[in-house]
Amino acid sequence: MHVALLCEGTYPHAGGGVSVWCDQLIRGLPEHRFQVYALTAQHEVTPGDLPDNVQRLESVPLWSLQPLPRRARTGAGHADRRDALDGFAQLMYALFTPGSDPEVMLGGLRRLHTYAQAADLEALLTGRGRAEQIYDLWSRAAQPTRSQQRPEGDLLLQPTLADAVQATLWLSRFLRPLSVRPPAADLTHATGNGLSTLLAFTAKWAYGTPFVLTEHGIYLRERYLELRFTSHSPAFKSFLLRFYGCLTRAAYRMADLITPGSRYNERWEVREGADPARIMAVYNGVNPAAFPPSAAEPAQPTISWVGRIDPLKDLETLIRAFALVREELPGAQLRMFGSVPRGNEDYARFCHSLTQEVGVQGSATFEGHVPAVVDAYHAGHMVALTSISEGFPYTLIEAMATGRATVSTDVGGVSEAVGEAGLVVPSRDPHAVARACVQLLSSAPLRERLGRAARQRVLSQFTLDSFLDVYRGLYPQVARPARVPA
Repeated sequence: MHVALLCEGTYPHAGGGVSVWCDQLIRGLPEHRFQVYALTAQHEVTPGDLPDNVQRLESVPLWSLQPLPRRARTGAGHADRRDALDGFAQLMYALFTPGSDPEVMLGGLRRLHTYAQAADLEALLTGRGRAEQIYDLWSRAAQPTRSQQRPEGDLLLQPTLADAVQATLWLSRFLRPLSVRPPAADLTHATGNGLSTLLAFTAKWAYGTPFVLTEHGIYLRERYLELRFTSHSPAFKSFLLRFYGCLTRAAYRMADLITPGSRYNERWEVREGADPARIMAVYNGVNPAAFPPSAAEPAQPTISWVGRIDPLKDLETLIRAFALVREELPGAQLRMFGSVPRGNEDYARFCHSLTQEVGVQGSATFEGHVPAVVDAYHAGHMVALTSISEGFPYTLIEAMATGRATVSTDVGGVSEAVGEAGLVVPSRDPHAVARACVQLLSSAPLRERLGRAARQRVLSQFTLDSFLDVYRGLYPQVARPARVPA
């Protein structure tokens, strides 16, 4: 079977849980052949260690100044251009009308895709008068800034002309996947909601290709959280959130099967319009042999943390909690293992300065990438996770597999992973995190009991083999041979 795996900002160019998941899926299903479509910010160097059953890697750089590689175009006539502009107007109606049916947006996107296969879509979207058109529609649809009434649907703030110009540019980049030749496969599998699903739309429109959508974290929720850390104007943020909301709901409408990484995600998806009959939660899995337990513990009370340095991981709460732990256990250490993704350098500097601000520099260390992640888990008496958003985190079930006791925040599928085999506390609460860490660091019997229960929970419910068996059975059920020209 041919599977087109659709990725945005993850595999194979970036690390993290979703990339681990993709690599596990591809290597674990050698009977299938994969085409990987990677949406990136800029052109990336092709990795040299792709699995043998990856037959093709196509990158779609959304923000590169270089145009996408173009095959021969047939050209678009006046009628085609007029239809594309009607599609753009339809898209604008969907974005600026609260509660619009996802089919409205899908109809507009399909017209734009048809045009993009014959002509230059970016030139059309950034052409003369387009920013003014967006500004006019946006201004009329926006909520009055001083209105005391509860807005209907997502809040949309009054724009400036600069906001409309920025929206025009961003739309032209967001919709770049519509210009790519539709994936020719038996099945498309998007590894997250968002822009990569546009490629699944095009394959379904062109060939009737079935579409599986997996969500690890909730794409829309994470965009809300992410935009808190940007310098965009409030009005432009409101536009982006309206676009993301409409697109995610359209993807739920188009998907033949939705496989969230947790029941928590399933509730979000249903809330945003997904059909419960087409949802099946599939938990991530790890290979227990790769994460053996270790009875050895460090000499000083030590907390391990593993992950990427990212605002969603909320290292601020972890560092502030550790300062409170040091008040109870002056010899305690915090070892943070993980790299800094491109674009997160400012956040990394903030975290470093925070250790000085709260007086834990030297005892709280940033140790970067570790070649064998199991060593990072073994480096502590316990493992902490303080994220404000998660799907079904690999770092948590990996730590559990090693038999380490865990303290984690109650977000996403964390409580589903931990069950009664660890301590779960509210997010963004340094005091709660600190109390739980002190409790574990102060009691060897508690650590041992929870560690044993954690490993047993992984062995019984969250193994790599069980994860692969689910998709080995699902793919043939969903797929059918695509109607692709020879």
